[in-house]
Amino acid sequence: MAGSARSSEPFPAEGLPLKQAQAQILEALQPLGCSEALPLSACRGRITAEAVTAAAAVPGFRASIMDGYAIAGDAPPEPGQRWRLVGRSAAGTPFAGVLAAGEAVRVLTGAVVPQGSGRVLPQELVQPLALPQGSGLELVRPAGANPWIRGPEEEAAAGQELVAAGCRLGVAELGRLASCGVEQLRVWVRPRLGLLISGDELLSPGAVRGPGQIWESNSALLTALLEQLGYGVSQQRVVADQPEPLRQALLELAGCCDVVVSTGGVSAGDSDWIRGLVAELGEVRFWKLFLKPGRPFAWGQVGGTPFFGLPGNPVAAAITALQLLWPALQRLEGGEIQWLPRLPVRLEQELRRGAGRPELARARLVVAPDGMLLARVEGSQASSRIGSLQAADLLLEIPAELGTLDAGTELWAQLLRLPIF
Repeated sequence: MAGSARSSEPFPAEGLPLKQAQAQILEALQPLGCSEALPLSACRGRITAEAVTAAAAVPGFRASIMDGYAIAGDAPPEPGQRWRLVGRSAAGTPFAGVLAAGEAVRVLTGAVVPQGSGRVLPQELVQPLALPQGSGLELVRPAGANPWIRGPEEEAAAGQELVAAGCRLGVAELGRLASCGVEQLRVWVRPRLGLLISGDELLSPGAVRGPGQIWESNSALLTALLEQLGYGVSQQRVVADQPEPLRQALLELAGCCDVVVSTGGVSAGDSDWIRGLVAELGEVRFWKLFLKPGRPFAWGQVGGTPFFGLPGNPVAAAITALQLLWPALQRLEGGEIQWLPRLPVRLEQELRRGAGRPELARARLVVAPDGMLLARVEGSQASSRIGSLQAADLLLEIPAELGTLDAGTELWAQLLRLPIF
């Protein structure tokens, strides 16, 4: 991502609206374009670099859908009709012969239906018989039209595309690929992310806390969030608010990672060095978001490496990472951008707030007795309070012009619970 040493455009006083910020970042990024071959077991959440086709038909043979009896012919039988039992076909151990008229084979679910048979009778429709020439069976209930046979290409035909190039692989895709004998896939390489945490007041969890100090939580919060979204942190630095150590950390991370992400230090305080350092080492494309939480956000590049300056407050850092960093990582990886699903909900109770900035409020999803989807907002929405993220199902999209909201107010919300399949 090329650019001049500093941005030549003035930053909006109130900050850039979220949609404009998202568009600006995505327009500036291109996929990394590197692929790797991985075993199927390591591919959940990855994006295919090429289409995958079935090498052979699956299941590749006619299989019984029920435990029952494969009978000769394919005409619908009538109650009272009898067959002589000549063998057995189980999963993995098929009957080797060809059925002739009047013959039947015991067949189990998933087993090969032998040649000469066009129909399986479920076992509850027949009655075993002792015939002069051996064991047999008789149809005692109407068989119906269903032949209870799975076709040899039910899952896939030979050469059929199973997943397209650019497909993000979920549970269902991996299961289907395994069922079609696929062992290895070529997927796009994920971007390497360098995380820089800055602050003089930060202590490692477990350390003895002194006056004015806090236990550092952004690294744990963001690493867990990124892993939940399918991305990891390759390099991490926790650095005091001193310009030279911060400059060195920015250069090191930009040199070995595809993305540099920092928390804190991008506002306008006396100890906020990072935004100035990024402008010196590369470019600040924009600074400040018209959003609550998340106003102190910077986007640009350090030595050509994309840079995301997240706010220092943990909730604001997590929200802006979800809204701006996550789509960017998807673009760099080479997949179609997946946004959080949106749905309309109503407030369960009154929500007090001051108008002025659009807000993404954390809420729980509640289903009312009449089936209405409600949003329950609990506790403080302060950007420093990580507890507001606990049990959050939704990010309520509250427009800037709205102040206190009455119970029953309808809003759009982003769904935080990701799909299973």
